[in-house]
Amino acid sequence: MPMPQPREDCYKEYIKMMTNIVILSLLICISLSFWIVSMTASTYYGTLRPISPWRWLFSVVVPLMIASRAFKKKSLDHSGALGGLVVGFILSVANFSFFTALLMFFLTSSKLTKWKEDVKKQIDSEFKEGGQRNWVQVFCNGGVPTELALLYMIENGPGEIPIDFSKQYTASWMCLSLLGALACSAGDTWSSEIGSVWSKSEPRLITTWEKVPIGTHGGVTLVGLISSLIGGMLVGVAYFITQLVFVSDLDISAPQWPIVVFGAMAGLLGSIIDSYLGATMQYTGYDKRIGMVVNHQTKDSKHISGKPILDNNAVNLFSSVVIALLLPGVAWGFWPRG
Repeated sequence: MPMPQPREDCYKEYIKMMTNIVILSLLICISLSFWIVSMTASTYYGTLRPISPWRWLFSVVVPLMIASRAFKKKSLDHSGALGGLVVGFILSVANFSFFTALLMFFLTSSKLTKWKEDVKKQIDSEFKEGGQRNWVQVFCNGGVPTELALLYMIENGPGEIPIDFSKQYTASWMCLSLLGALACSAGDTWSSEIGSVWSKSEPRLITTWEKVPIGTHGGVTLVGLISSLIGGMLVGVAYFITQLVFVSDLDISAPQWPIVVFGAMAGLLGSIIDSYLGATMQYTGYDKRIGMVVNHQTKDSKHISGKPILDNNAVNLFSSVVIALLLPGVAWGFWPRG
């Protein structure tokens, strides 16, 4: 016979279930308010496109399904799943291309985090089973895109547009800025998750080019750099394909294929910026007692690089901000005109 659950465990499960119900109800209320505000603004100003019922439904149901599955698979913890719901909802409402770029980043990053876990356990002192992300990590990777998606809706309203600086400069800049932030996060994840276990050569510190132990912040390898470019490129491919499917006036707009190149460059440059910040502003030491690289000073650790100024989440956030601010301006100079 199965043993009955202790009363304490039942109480915890009940609290968790009620919390989920309350948060889901709040999410639906918030999403409905977005719809009402959009309809009101569209009626009052006569220029903004309202949120269609189908877009609203998609933006609630699909992120909810993905977040629930990610929670069950332990890719996200409880707080991370809730944060992912908010980020996924706002990006989906704003632009389906934003959502597919986010989805490509999340799915590939989750798979890579779990890839060769047995090897990563031996080189990462702070390894988490399943690579569970919490709300802090979700918002450090998704906070900048979420803010840009909100600004995009204020500027352009919800919906997909071609990236064309000659016709919609501000909206195109925001689209590339958001894409750059997501590609940067993807590039950094691909670089660290693949480079640390697949590279045959020791990483080199990006500031001095000296050989350093695997797992050192700021350590780069050729495999890692190529991986970051591919990771960013795949995010760009997801955005590009969605443009082809949902944008109706591509025939009179600027070519969209540079989106893929832009994603690749954002992934590579984002990884390089992340490595530089890691080498200078994150502490890395080697703990002789456990035989691993550590991210904080211990009595048995020997300093390798960096200063204890930022943690990994802050470095990821700073890298995505830099790419989001600078790279669209560079792209504007080279983007083909329609």
